[in-house]
Amino acid sequence: MNKLLGVSPRHPGLWQDLPTSSMTKKSTDIETMVSATQGRNELKKISGQLAQLSQQGRWIVLISPPNIGYKQMLATAGVRMDRILLVHAKDEVETLWAMEKALTSGTSSAVITWANSLDARDNRRLQLVAKSAQALGIVIENANAHLPDSAINTQDKVLNKGSLFTSIH
Repeated sequence: MNKLLGVSPRHPGLWQDLPTSSMTKKSTDIETMVSATQGRNELKKISGQLAQLSQQGRWIVLISPPNIGYKQMLATAGVRMDRILLVHAKDEVETLWAMEKALTSGTSSAVITWANSLDARDNRRLQLVAKSAQALGIVIENANAHLPDSAINTQDKVLNKGSLFTSIH
């Protein structure tokens, strides 16, 4: 009597008729945008969506934003400025921690983070956070952080070339 037919699984939950919507939980993706304008163009693109999200009464969190005139840009787009929460982090670790907490707290509708560059470990961490995120997540990376060191050094040499001449008195 205790023998199972074949190799069918024994777990009773596998045989229940559950609606498919409860089985496939939608996970929120965290989008990464690489920007050469410190996120100015990217923020303009999503400002309409941010205006709609601000009407929900939850926070729109900006973590370590540069001084790009985002306040005027968001106000012009119709974003409720009383729903903007600014977070100034001291380093990349604190920036990602703040993003993680804001995404999973349930009090935010969108979290936008400015970062220099994310390594594989940071990307994996954000993938794990996305599974339990309750808000739209956007990381705006600095495009100059992706340049190889040789390109950065070449730019520095061109800029510093004028400093090789000394003034003659």
